[in-house]
Amino acid sequence: MRAEDLRPARTGASAPPGRRIPAGPGCARTDDLTNKGETRMADTSAPLIERIFEPVVDTHDTWGVLNPMQGCVAQCGYCYLKDLGLTGTRPVELATPTEAVRLLLAHPHYRRDKPYALYTCTDALATPTNREHLTGLLRALVAEQVRNPVCIITKFHVPDDVIGEIYAARAAGLPVVVYLSYSGLGRDVEKGVHHGRLRDNFPRLHAARIPVVHYWRPALPQNSDPESMAWMLDWAARWAECSVTVGLKVKPGARQQAVDLWPALADPGLDLHSAEAIWPAPARDFFADIPERYAHHPIYETNSCALAYVLGRADRANVHGTPTCTDANRCPVGQRGRCMVELAVRAPLTEGELRAELVRSGLGHLPYTWDASSRALTLDGPVEMRDQHHLAQALTVTVRAPRADAEAMWSGKAAGGRLLVIPTTTGREPLCES
Repeated sequence: MRAEDLRPARTGASAPPGRRIPAGPGCARTDDLTNKGETRMADTSAPLIERIFEPVVDTHDTWGVLNPMQGCVAQCGYCYLKDLGLTGTRPVELATPTEAVRLLLAHPHYRRDKPYALYTCTDALATPTNREHLTGLLRALVAEQVRNPVCIITKFHVPDDVIGEIYAARAAGLPVVVYLSYSGLGRDVEKGVHHGRLRDNFPRLHAARIPVVHYWRPALPQNSDPESMAWMLDWAARWAECSVTVGLKVKPGARQQAVDLWPALADPGLDLHSAEAIWPAPARDFFADIPERYAHHPIYETNSCALAYVLGRADRANVHGTPTCTDANRCPVGQRGRCMVELAVRAPLTEGELRAELVRSGLGHLPYTWDASSRALTLDGPVEMRDQHHLAQALTVTVRAPRADAEAMWSGKAAGGRLLVIPTTTGREPLCES
């Protein structure tokens, strides 16, 4: 294991030394995915681009991420992997399951109570190789007695044997939550995804007593008509613990990708990159006046709150009591009570604890301002978003810092990004795809 493998720095890890790995549109056709998720790589004459890999261990807005396999056979038009050459292509193993766990536990951002999302640079269920890797990783995590909550996000069919592996991991003490990324978009946007099989995952996972979060993302004009939104929610609310709703996120360099999906975003006056998420107005209107029949179903705009609810935890992202908490999140009374009680008795963060975490994270040289009353940490120099997110999660504080010049991540809510709502009309008839 090399020392550089442990660094949290944003180096898009490239291919093994001396080897270029081409990828690009057309590398896997949508018809290369059978109903069982099998993959056949197509012969293509499309221009090749070099893949840029993300770090195997990293930190995003809500959670840490573990990405030992990268590259996805699907070609979703909104995917943040697209400009990295990681869509419509064969997944690559960057670390075996055992190696991935070692990298995780040795990483400077690792904390024992931190949730981790697995395989965010691919879909863990998309190919036989991915599924084999996933089951191996679950077993490796259990073998090392890791107890961090882990989240598997998928748009693909979850076979019975994988459901059995997830159930076994949970029984062994590893808290596994499955996020089903079901947004009502068609195959013109989510190329390679079989939406009927995706819908079928909900009752099957529910029957296995595996907690499911309905990951409703992204909101686009194409899936924001009230009929489609109600049709999706009618199904998800029957089986999922809750829903998380997310607008479109646009990272630096991906503006044209967003415009291709949503032409109204071509307006040069719109600051897409600093927005926490971009929403069509009809979707916001739907959630502002949601039908009463969904009163029992929690719906969150903040993923951290959804995860806290599913795990039986209090808020750890300083959301409780904010307008997002009181006005946007449809949170059960019991969960709000849990947050109120636990946060009221939470021990204050000491200056020594704060300084120790900054030093441990390699940021001890930066001047900072600490407001204990609001639990807000302001760093007086540019800091990468991954480090801001890590400090926020490790210390359960709000972190603010100037954006680093070469920052490639989008602005999240935890970093102070705000919603951008675009007046628009919906783009198609209600979706009823089988």
